[in-house]
Amino acid sequence: MDIQMLKMFYTTAQEGSISKAANKLNFAQSNVTQKIKQLEADLQTTLFYRHNRGIMLTPSGQILVAYAKQIMHVMQEARAAVSDSAVPTGALHIGSLETTAAVRLPFLLTKYHADYPQVDLTLATGPTEKHIQAVLDYELHGAFVSGPVIHPDLIQENVIDEEFVLLTPVSHPPITTIKEVQLRTLLLFPSGCTYRSKILQLIDEEKVVPNKVMQFESIETIIGCVSAGLGFSLMPRSFVKDSVQQGRIRGHELPGKNAKVTTLFIRRRDALITPALSAFITEMRAHFK
Repeated sequence: MDIQMLKMFYTTAQEGSISKAANKLNFAQSNVTQKIKQLEADLQTTLFYRHNRGIMLTPSGQILVAYAKQIMHVMQEARAAVSDSAVPTGALHIGSLETTAAVRLPFLLTKYHADYPQVDLTLATGPTEKHIQAVLDYELHGAFVSGPVIHPDLIQENVIDEEFVLLTPVSHPPITTIKEVQLRTLLLFPSGCTYRSKILQLIDEEKVVPNKVMQFESIETIIGCVSAGLGFSLMPRSFVKDSVQQGRIRGHELPGKNAKVTTLFIRRRDALITPALSAFITEMRAHFK
């Protein structure tokens, strides 16, 4: 088994087609087919089921894919590790919660891009669970997620600690507990959002049962609906600071440690810290200090 065989096998498994893998690798289809057959002979097992609709991994193939993914990643790290240049270059894939990316990261990303223009920085947004798995699978170099996160293969760094505030129309009198709005409509982010889960946990602990729950995709839509009197919501303070100062909505502080939310930056414990990632971590720490 050599690296070229393994790369052809892994690409074919990812593409789900020998022809697509050949196009991606810029090889003749017959060449890819031959290499996979050689790999199967070398391992003395069948890696793909072949049928009229294409190919599908066998149980042995599924096992090998996991190892192949790690080997491909190690090869990339090896190339980066022996590079003579200490200047941050190459790809850097970072994940983030949608709301964190919109509110907390624009200035950090802008400065990083200006300081290190040779780095090909990409930002993927999504829920915490998705980013944790992507970091574990070496698909992301690091990610901003909601804490706590407990996993032996991850290093986590506390980036932001902040409080949830209860949002109501400006005309609403002061509130000291969520129970005072339990008969109103609760406005939330869609299912899968970490903040939604935290909010539902908070109201469950207070034994609050909203009259109705409505979900919206964006922060601005929720703020507009709260301002119009459609219902109430809860968000981290930084997300709504400007809207509260502008008098669009009213923010009420909530007592108790459970009203806090933590954002972490996570990365794999065994992953190489490339110059690009090292520079990003340095700028991130300075930005959130």
